[in-house]
Amino acid sequence: MEKTVYVGLDVHADTIAVALADEGRGGEMRFYGTIVNSADTVLRLTKTLSRDGKIPTFCYEAGPCGYGLHRHLTRLGFECAVVAPALIPRKAGDRIKTDRRDAEMLARLWRAGELTPIWTPDEEQEAMRDLIRTRKQTVDALKVAKQQLLSFLLRHGLRYRNGSYWTKRHRRWLAELRKFPYPHQQIAFEELKRAIDQIEARIATLDQTIETAIKSWRFAPVVDALRALRGINTTIAATVVAEIGDITRFENPRQLMAWLGLVPSEHSSGSTIRRGRLTKTGNALARTMLVEAGWSYRHPPKEGHPYLKRSAHLPQQIKDIGWKAQTRLCKRYRHLSRAGKPQPRVIAAIARELAGFVWDIARKTPLPT
Repeated sequence: MEKTVYVGLDVHADTIAVALADEGRGGEMRFYGTIVNSADTVLRLTKTLSRDGKIPTFCYEAGPCGYGLHRHLTRLGFECAVVAPALIPRKAGDRIKTDRRDAEMLARLWRAGELTPIWTPDEEQEAMRDLIRTRKQTVDALKVAKQQLLSFLLRHGLRYRNGSYWTKRHRRWLAELRKFPYPHQQIAFEELKRAIDQIEARIATLDQTIETAIKSWRFAPVVDALRALRGINTTIAATVVAEIGDITRFENPRQLMAWLGLVPSEHSSGSTIRRGRLTKTGNALARTMLVEAGWSYRHPPKEGHPYLKRSAHLPQQIKDIGWKAQTRLCKRYRHLSRAGKPQPRVIAAIARELAGFVWDIARKTPLPT
């Protein structure tokens, strides 16, 4: 008779701690040992555990080692679950953490059905996600570089007072600035400007690469359809889809909102109901993109020429959803603002409802087989 053995893996860059739990409530729990983190060693492990009619099923925590182990075990024909660390039940009084204990805990919880596997992207999805995240890191680097330049000028009593920063006039003022007493200070200033120019060139290159990569991507129709929503351009749409993946895996929009961390936290007991700040669980980058898009709904509903141009080829039902989102979310923004709600809370509410329209469009957009 075939028996299932539940295998917990504590994965590190060089080693993997392995623990086994036999099926059944009273099944034996034992520590197998520590193996080298390599494809050949994992293959030998699967052959060893598959002897005597046993069927191993694996699980490990998501971490910096990525999904390579999951893909390797799946190609070998074994079940493998990747579990989010935040979703693993832990004892409050447990103050000892070792690789052996972590592996045994995973095997025990996996056997008990207490672990929830996360959605794992394929290699194409992960490649697009890497590209999107590289752009995000570059944008963050640009913010730091600009702040460094402004701080340098402020230390020397130089401030721009003729309008907003980083406009054409401001950049012209920076290009003509020659007010430093020492030549090496001027060189430092020029290097700070060059750093900004180089980062902006990198962002432009990444934007062009994203545009090119989307054309052959499986989720390209979803990215194109999401542009029917106001405030969602190609970059935001690609970021949301790359981070969320297959949006249709959520049975209803409330699940997507909760996954994005856009729902309020709650601590209720009996007849007392307490709701607090947003949970902010799940993917922070996708949540940030929806919040950024939510700011556009403070303006009255309008289908301008740029919007009509990018949505002209879309099906009518997709365009109808985009217009419905505009009318509803603009009205929602005005209602919450008149009620005196703080601006961040208003935008968070808009982003939460915008996630529902994203879910609706993704469900109505067919993907290539």
